Amino acid sequence: MSATNENQQTLKRTLGPLMLWGLGVGYVISGMYFGWNLGLEKGGTLGLATATFFIIIMYLTFTFSYTELACAIPKAGGAFDYSMRALGKNWGFLGGMAQNIEFIFAPPAIAFAIGAYLNIFLPSIPIIAIAIVFYLIFTGLNIYGVEAAASFELIITIIAVVGLLIFAGSTLPHFEWQHLEKNALPNGWTGAFAALPFAIWFFLAIEGVANVAEETINPQRNVMIGFGSAILTLVMLCLLTFSSSIGVNGWETIVYESAGAKPSDSPLPLAMAHTLGKGHILYKVVTVIGLFGLVASFHGIILAAGRSTFEFGRVGYAPAALGKVHQNYKTPANALIFNMLVGIGALLTGKTADVITIACFGALTLYIISMVSLLVLRKKEPNLERPFKVPLYPLSPIVALVIACVAFLAISIYNPKLVAIYFGILALAFGWFKVFYKEA
Repeated sequence: MSATNENQQTLKRTLGPLMLWGLGVGYVISGMYFGWNLGLEKGGTLGLATATFFIIIMYLTFTFSYTELACAIPKAGGAFDYSMRALGKNWGFLGGMAQNIEFIFAPPAIAFAIGAYLNIFLPSIPIIAIAIVFYLIFTGLNIYGVEAAASFELIITIIAVVGLLIFAGSTLPHFEWQHLEKNALPNGWTGAFAALPFAIWFFLAIEGVANVAEETINPQRNVMIGFGSAILTLVMLCLLTFSSSIGVNGWETIVYESAGAKPSDSPLPLAMAHTLGKGHILYKVVTVIGLFGLVASFHGIILAAGRSTFEFGRVGYAPAALGKVHQNYKTPANALIFNMLVGIGALLTGKTADVITIACFGALTLYIISMVSLLVLRKKEPNLERPFKVPLYPLSPIVALVIACVAFLAISIYNPKLVAIYFGILALAFGWFKVFYKEA
């Protein structure tokens, strides 16, 4: 590639640590507002709490391990670039493809939730139509520019965080420890394994911060600050939201709106309905702010997905057109449009729970391959410049690796058809890669 062409396909550096914090928290924060409570149906308070405890340990050890990789190799491909350098092109492809599956399949589920939410206020407009409109709007915003996209993400993330604090402030005065003990383990300890995907949903996609490292000013410093502060913020919000919602009146009241009802995706409003009533101004405020949480994650993951797909195209692991940047905006426009089309296709299946689980398979594969890559690179390239080194090495990446492997196995046992679909996608993509990829 000539110097001119290489410059044309280089992303513009505009992001600082505050923007990275906003992206990291924003990628994830919708998981605090919806979905996680469905794990209570599987495991009860104790089952989901146990699953969440181990998942928090996994994400803390993984995030700081991943930060070492992101600071040492600050490229848009994230896990793809790390695994290719450590393990070669075959494992690099599989790591990158797992990342693509996670980032491309998570937004459709969130888009459906946005559509369902707004459909309450706009019942004449179909949920799918609202979701597709949001896809078009936020893909367009990301094409326009990463600085504008990240600034918007920061604003809506801060609003979403404030919403969680308002929620906790209104429910904690009603907290009673005995509510956490009500039917705490309804399905035995096997329920804790069944609850794992919903514990992961609390933190899914935090690693997307690494995918904007190439667009970060002084990435070796700022990625560490942004990544670290984001995961610590999310852990505190997770613990606060979990305890303050269940502590109001037990787990069943934030899963079922009434006896015999279908499980609800709105745990926070259900908890506040018991404390303040549906007519209270704070109930309405938190319910509306919940939409900001959904939008923050939807928009942020679209941003990360664009970079992941872009890097695949840029190195020839996908059609070269996906590796082109927009001539004026210097953003991965083709990759963003491609991801949008795939996402809308997944959205039209109507199987949002299945889409979420497939995204979880992609995430766990990414975590496993990335931790192996870190361990290999420490031996293979001991002199690689590492501005940040993970504390407690090698314990930290090994703990993350073991928990991710156990979680992958457990989720596979409870979702045999979906894991078959996931491996089918990987196998088809890998087959395409082996047939069509040509060394430059």
